[in-house]
Amino acid sequence: MKLGLQLGYWGAQPPEGTGELVDAAEAAGFDAIFAAESWGSDAFTPLAWWGSRTSKVRLGTSVAQLSARTPTSCAMHALTLDHLSGGRAVLGLGVSGPQVVEGWYGTPFAKPLARTREYVDIVRQVLAREGPVTSPGPHYPLPAGGTGLGKALKPITHPLRADLPIWLGAEGPKNVALAAEIADGWLAIYYSPRLAPMYDEWLDEGFARAGARRSREDFEIAATCQVVVTDNRAASIAQLKPTIALYVGGMGAPSENFHAQVYRRMGYGPEVEEIGRLFRAGRKDDAAAVVPDEMVAETMIIGDEDHVRSEVKRWSDAGVTMLLVTAHTPSRVAELGALLNR
Repeated sequence: MKLGLQLGYWGAQPPEGTGELVDAAEAAGFDAIFAAESWGSDAFTPLAWWGSRTSKVRLGTSVAQLSARTPTSCAMHALTLDHLSGGRAVLGLGVSGPQVVEGWYGTPFAKPLARTREYVDIVRQVLAREGPVTSPGPHYPLPAGGTGLGKALKPITHPLRADLPIWLGAEGPKNVALAAEIADGWLAIYYSPRLAPMYDEWLDEGFARAGARRSREDFEIAATCQVVVTDNRAASIAQLKPTIALYVGGMGAPSENFHAQVYRRMGYGPEVEEIGRLFRAGRKDDAAAVVPDEMVAETMIIGDEDHVRSEVKRWSDAGVTMLLVTAHTPSRVAELGALLNR
């Protein structure tokens, strides 16, 4: 099982001590560090800044939002980071949700699957640099209409790797199948090993499509997972309930919350409805109190060292190739590295 350190996105201010966390991750044998974005800090700059302290870990976005950049702009970011890091970039992409896409970026959210397919095709054209980059659209036409003076172009800078890995953040069945078809990996959030047979059906659908890029053997599944080593499991579970309440109840519109849909598929439909109702009413503590212990334990690994090791093996047996973990101190990073790399 590989380990990735999830740096996430910033809150009101840049977090302190991130450089030391990154140093610790490289020293502890982590495979990668990842940065995210929502509607504040971006995903690429922190990787360039803190990644410059490293020489081995991969540098990944989890995820760069499609609507934040045109496909060619995103490819420019990725090829630049790949050169600066000596070929360590991983481009994680995701569509986000309608609240962010339409409310923050000011673009329609329609047809996310078709947009993703077209976006990835253009990025790969840039990275391949086999000719001028073109696209018939309809989402990202190149050259675009307007003056009629647009010209199809090749990137000036020669990309370091034409096969720079592209991973897709995906939560629903069609998006996961698309990841298996056109991408090199799947960035999973709120993964449940219990549902591995269902995920396998989605993935196998994508792998079976004509022209699929990868097979099960060389496809990466990176699952975001809180790993907490503790002798007080109940207390740690309680501390994590507000986070689930936030994502289930507050990260998305009531009618279009992809995180809530993930937990509904796990069988927590009534709990999801009540969490959402309370959270939207401003009763965040009450929403967290509704989250059952098993809803936390199903998608996170919490317990003593023996329990954590056995759970990591269970996740690996379910198909996960990397755990994306968070840690707030270098000693915690070192602890996870020592425990999970044994």
